[in-house]
Order: sequence, then C-alpha cells, then structure tokens
Amino acid sequence: MTVTELWLVRHGESIANTAATRAELEGLEVIPIDIRDADVPLSRTGRDQAAALRTWVGEHRSALDAFWVSPYLRARETLAIALGGNAVDAAIDVDERLRDRELGILDLLTTRGVATRHPEEAARRRHLGKFYHRPPGGESWADVALRLRSFLGDALSRPAQSALVVAHDAVVMLLLYLLLPMEEAELLEFAASHTVLNASVTHLVRVESGWRLVEFSAVDHLTREGAAVTVHPGSPDVHPE
Repeated sequence: MTVTELWLVRHGESIANTAATRAELEGLEVIPIDIRDADVPLSRTGRDQAAALRTWVGEHRSALDAFWVSPYLRARETLAIALGGNAVDAAIDVDERLRDRELGILDLLTTRGVATRHPEEAARRRHLGKFYHRPPGGESWADVALRLRSFLGDALSRPAQSALVVAHDAVVMLLLYLLLPMEEAELLEFAASHTVLNASVTHLVRVESGWRLVEFSAVDHLTREGAAVTVHPGSPDVHPE
C-alpha cells in the first residue's frame, strides 16, 4: 500500500507573520523580530486557528494514517494543537526537508530593505526570476523543490494510504509543482493568483494519470469555529519583477 491521498496544511499564523506584514505596511527595512526562524511560535490567532483545525482533524482522523511535519516550531505547534488528545496514537514524523525556504542575506528584510540594502540582489532576481533566484546563503524555489523531491521519494512509498503534511506556504506550493506537476511558468502564475492561507487545508488524490488537486487552501473549518482567516504571504519574497 502506498500513499494515495495527501492533505497539505500551512501552519497557523505566527508572530513573524504579523511582524512581517506590519513592517511591510509601515515601510520598514527590517522585520523587528529577534528569534531565529526555526523557533518562531504561533501567535494567539495562530493558536486559535490550530484549535479550529482540531475539528477538521477529528472529522478525518480515522482516515489519516500518517503525519509529517516541518521541524520548525510554528508547524509542530500547529500539529500538536490540532491533534489534541489524539497525538499519543498518531504516527508523527518530523522531517527537516519540510522546513521553510531559507532566505540567506535577505532574511528579515522587507521589500524596501532588499531594494535599499541589496539592490544587486533585487536586480539578480528580476533577471533570474523567482524560481531560480538564490540569495547568498539561502535557497531558490528550485533548491526547495529538490529537497522535496527527496522527501516525496521516501514518504509516498511508505505503508500508508492517507497522510497529513504540516509545513509552510512555499512547501505547499512546491509540492503542488512536483505532484500535479507544473512547469515553472505555471507555478509562478498559480502562486501569483493564489495564497496559501494560515491553517488552510489543500487536498490532493492520486489518480491513474498522476495526482489531482481536489481543493486548494480551504478554510471552512476556521470560519465554522469562529477563528480568523489571515492572509500573510509567508517569506517576504515580493521584490518587483
């Protein structure tokens, strides 16, 4: 038996999500947060979203055979809260290949900060495009896709039929890129018009011809439970094209 159904969840809102959005709106150069990315926790709203996700997990728990999660705190907190008392009997694998994209020298910089402090990188990105631009010390989307290919090679062959993955917005987007699959232009067009919302659920099923996207970034469970639906773009990778 191999995996034939995947549920991709973005972590709930983190304190870095709110800090980054506020910094962009205020025109700051640097996002004011003094925590390494791996240790950023959920915000209060993010915890409420994860609690609302618990209802969804409860409705689907009997069909979920495996749980994979990014090692980053905000993802692990989301899964722990969503599982609640069911965490004890859940087969949870923490996999570093599901971590968020690393931004290198651009980490914690806003759009304005990149343009002011590293105009050469803004120019390189315009030339190379979002998919292939690798900031010094960081990763391109292509780099993240490479480690996700490795993850899928291991994960999809395991003895499970349906699995839940809790990770980050870029990871969700690039898993779609790999599984559907998409070309670079298709991915960028899709990403430009679709946002992976906090604590949202994206559903894929394996069909005879490959994988099919059933639902993208669903948040019905949040609205049903009275949790806020938050729109944060994840990493501030929004430099002008």
